[in-house]
Amino acid sequence: MEYDAIFAKSFSKNEQKKFGYGALIALMFIALTSFTVFKPSFSNLPILNLQLSIDAGLRMLMIEDTSSPVQRSSSEILKQEINKVANSEMKPSVCNVLEPRSDFCELDGDIRIDGNSSTVLFTSSQNGIFMGNESWRIRPYPRKGDNWAMKSVNELSVKSFLENDKQAPDCDINHNVPAVIFSIGGYAGNQFHDFSEVLVPLFVTSQQFHQEVQFLVTDTKPYWISKYEPILKQLSRYPIIDIDKENNIHCYRKVIVGLKYHKDIGIDPLKSPKGYSMMDFAQFLRNSYALKRSSAINAEDLKTKKPRLLLVSRKRTRRFSNEAEIANMAKNLGYEVIVAEPGVTATSLRFAHIVNSCDVMMGVHGAGLTNLLFLPTNAILIQIIPLGGLEWFAKHCYGDPAEAMNLRYLEYKIREEESTLIEQYPIDHAVFKDPLSFSKQGWGAVKSVYLDQQNVKLDVGRLRATLLEALELLHH
Repeated sequence: MEYDAIFAKSFSKNEQKKFGYGALIALMFIALTSFTVFKPSFSNLPILNLQLSIDAGLRMLMIEDTSSPVQRSSSEILKQEINKVANSEMKPSVCNVLEPRSDFCELDGDIRIDGNSSTVLFTSSQNGIFMGNESWRIRPYPRKGDNWAMKSVNELSVKSFLENDKQAPDCDINHNVPAVIFSIGGYAGNQFHDFSEVLVPLFVTSQQFHQEVQFLVTDTKPYWISKYEPILKQLSRYPIIDIDKENNIHCYRKVIVGLKYHKDIGIDPLKSPKGYSMMDFAQFLRNSYALKRSSAINAEDLKTKKPRLLLVSRKRTRRFSNEAEIANMAKNLGYEVIVAEPGVTATSLRFAHIVNSCDVMMGVHGAGLTNLLFLPTNAILIQIIPLGGLEWFAKHCYGDPAEAMNLRYLEYKIREEESTLIEQYPIDHAVFKDPLSFSKQGWGAVKSVYLDQQNVKLDVGRLRATLLEALELLHH
């Protein structure tokens, strides 16, 4: 068993399969050679059954040779059995349920969508290959494994049916463009999750169709559709269908159920249908919102213009307690300062234009920093990281996407005296001395203390060095 495990880890699935095929062929050759040499000894046996197991993924192979007037040569038998093995290779599944965060199906052929029963039916013959009876349960929101998020995501049944099956529902409306089915459940409504789990994956999944695709949405939120209408219209020029309220059977020739997710607010070009990257997504957003600036201020323009600094304001948790003092210090350094708060449910169009007009954006870790997506290339994001051992998490959520979009990224990690937690807990408390102890209790404990209870009062003298560094970067 230990050797088998080491062998499996040393080779890919395809390589393991090739080894299996080679072993099978060798064993068949030995068996058939033995049969030829020792045939007189077996002449009284009516049937020779040889069962060989390659691995758990392949079915048992039965080789039969009967005594008959027409005898086949060992080479003919070997050739026939090799062909059987080659043809028995598993056909690719139409649904991928092996990704860590998202399940999705890519269907081609006769596809019928019944919103009333949350069922997607497709013919079991694709590209001339009989696929057999297959079915999956798919929740089309890329947060697989997060039970809390997936509670509010409708489950769809994806089932195959035989052509000419009279039990399959008849089509009410036929469409001649592909369709993508996805959910606006889970954490949709929070700007970070809107982009991370819906809009970026939707771009990756549907941009390849160049607007010739229709969106079918489950768990829909009308305000969400309205808020991101510019993006949705840039991806599809067809009306969105709310399948939860649809009584008609909609039929398509190509449907993708679920979204292709790579990482939080991120795209892996090697996994994208057309090699898309976050740079492509940034340009796509500029087109969607008609944003004017593609690049931040350059060294030549800095001779006559002030760089614009956006201070992302928060009114509840993790807000700047000395916002006016920070703004005044930045102005004294030569910045034109804009203080603005992103809307929660209102259209993001106005704020997108504000962000795009700026060269530097600064804010405390939180969903508002998702607006970095609207910054022009070479602009600078300054993330203020509160207490709580959040450095890796903060960089992952916003620093990595910023760098993937050719933005410059700076961090400012606050000290104990810059946190309002100092007013609630003694300095020797675990809140300051052992943030890891809260992490061990789960995300809820971290969020309750470090995200929900904490505001920041920045030391403007210390912050000054970070803003000067940003100015230096703009000059280069």
